Amino acid sequence: MARTVWISRHAHRYDFEHPEWFQTAPRRYDPHLSAKGVRQAKELGERLKGEGIEKIFASPFRRTVETAHYVAEALDLPVALEWGIGEWLNPEWMAEMPETAPLEELRAEFPRIDMNYVSRTHPVYPEVSESICWDRSSQTAKQLLEAFSGNLLFVGHGATVAGMTRGLVGEIAEIPVAFCCLMKLVRSSDRWNLELNGDTSHLSETETTVRLN
Repeated sequence: MARTVWISRHAHRYDFEHPEWFQTAPRRYDPHLSAKGVRQAKELGERLKGEGIEKIFASPFRRTVETAHYVAEALDLPVALEWGIGEWLNPEWMAEMPETAPLEELRAEFPRIDMNYVSRTHPVYPEVSESICWDRSSQTAKQLLEAFSGNLLFVGHGATVAGMTRGLVGEIAEIPVAFCCLMKLVRSSDRWNLELNGDTSHLSETETTVRLN
């Protein structure tokens, strides 16, 4: 039978709208969603209703957890946090390993987090090239697809959306990675086919210029 994997980038970040937040934030590389981002995440959840998704995996950064939370609310599913699909640890973006909220703190705010899930991968800062991040996220996606059956959703970042998609489908000339974009990959026989590539038709508002992180 055919199997479907959905891959999405997180919704719009608060610090992209309020860059001054970075100067005083306790975890400066871990922003939450903006009001626009919350709307996008809810629209993503509505889009994915009825698609037969059985499990959601999200990067442990707050913006991805929050995005996955709204989708999980719409689909009535838990969310497993996986570092392997987390942000590219690019030293040009981050001066040190980014700090994220403790699992217990996130669970108090986002009660659909699966506390029993243990991350398969633990990336090491710095990742000096994007290809390192692509390989890491690709291998993680393949591990999760082997370990879990059914249709899955991965909620990641610009670089890891590209890495997972390339890792499963093969080299692609262009992968659009707007906020809350959707990749739909369907496996039939022995290969994955890309049926949606960066689709944003489910969003009432998106951007034309995309930053990866």
